[in-house]
Amino acid sequence: MDNNMEERLLGSETEGPTDLKWRIWEESKKAWRITFPAMLSKITSFGMLVVTQAFIGHISQLDLSAFALTQTILLRFCNGILVGMSSATETLCGQAFGAKQYHMMGIYLQRSWLVDVTMATIMAPLFIFATSIFKLIGEEDDIAIAARSFSLWFLPFLYYLVFSMTLQMFLQAQLKNMIVAWLSASSFVLHVLLSWLFVIKLDLGIPGAMGALTISSWSMVIGESVYVFGGWCPKTWRGLSSAAFTDILPVIKLSVSSGFMLCLELWYNAVVLLVAGYLKNASIAISSFSICININTWELMLCLGFLGASCVRVANELGRGNAKAAIFSIKVILCNSILIGVILWVLCLVFGHYIGYLFTSDEEVITMVSSLSVLLSFSILLNSVQPVLIGKCLFLWFDNTNHCLHT
Repeated sequence: MDNNMEERLLGSETEGPTDLKWRIWEESKKAWRITFPAMLSKITSFGMLVVTQAFIGHISQLDLSAFALTQTILLRFCNGILVGMSSATETLCGQAFGAKQYHMMGIYLQRSWLVDVTMATIMAPLFIFATSIFKLIGEEDDIAIAARSFSLWFLPFLYYLVFSMTLQMFLQAQLKNMIVAWLSASSFVLHVLLSWLFVIKLDLGIPGAMGALTISSWSMVIGESVYVFGGWCPKTWRGLSSAAFTDILPVIKLSVSSGFMLCLELWYNAVVLLVAGYLKNASIAISSFSICININTWELMLCLGFLGASCVRVANELGRGNAKAAIFSIKVILCNSILIGVILWVLCLVFGHYIGYLFTSDEEVITMVSSLSVLLSFSILLNSVQPVLIGKCLFLWFDNTNHCLHT
């Protein structure tokens, strides 16, 4: 990226017009340059799970329930931790980029790999012993046993999350957003095609659906790695460095702090599905709740795009020493996010009764999804506020612990 482009995206040091409408417009343009690619990336990345669920839902209701239980409870639990911890990469790299300390970005990326891979390895036994865990917490035996067909398939996806999210945030912090968006969109298209080929044409069933998920997800990591290591980030990636093993404590502290702020947003949905497993007709309840939860989470990916924008814009401005601009950026991004939330809230109220048909042909599941559509719509509306405020919390945290960048 040339200096002129960088200056346009970060904002010039020279003050422009003071008119509020002009400032909002300029800030919105800067935010959307980050938000749109981040949205596209997150929607397509999570969309691979939604597509997999849709194909499995047309295999059998029991398989749909088992997939939902594994994905929503175990994977969501792990994903909540990893998403939060990976946001530390975004914050640290964004501030380093704003301060023009480009060499530190590659080191922060490597430190994040060390922390996140360690955490993923600690959580891996959850998938290895998934059936025993589900039986222990009182889920129905047939669903718990069926979950064994999915749990081990999720291990490659667990490590995909580590490398995909950290590489994505590394690139996003230096405003290389479109490459992430195109790679994510391409992997999503590949996943749809492979799922159709493996499940519908070749009739491979669950192995076909989960194999398609593994291949398409890791194709994105490979693409991001080729871009970073292949010389397209000469300022920020200078190869592996032993410095990644030093001063790692600040990264751990920020990762843990970020993790707790964001993972609770994802965990409470898992609790809802866990409780659904104790209801009468647990298979129907789990399938129905999981459909609503995945739609809600898919919409949350839009809002996490605004979270990415708030983190990057705040970190960039804080790196330049402009705290007032960081606060103004958060206000503008929040208004944009709420506007999108209102639009989607209305759409969900209008079309909520037809959502279930996308995932299953079971009329009982479809009826229950329809009955939950109003609650789903209001949950979608509230999603538009919380992620941006997380960005504000990160700003306040960093404002008080600015020494992290320099340790």
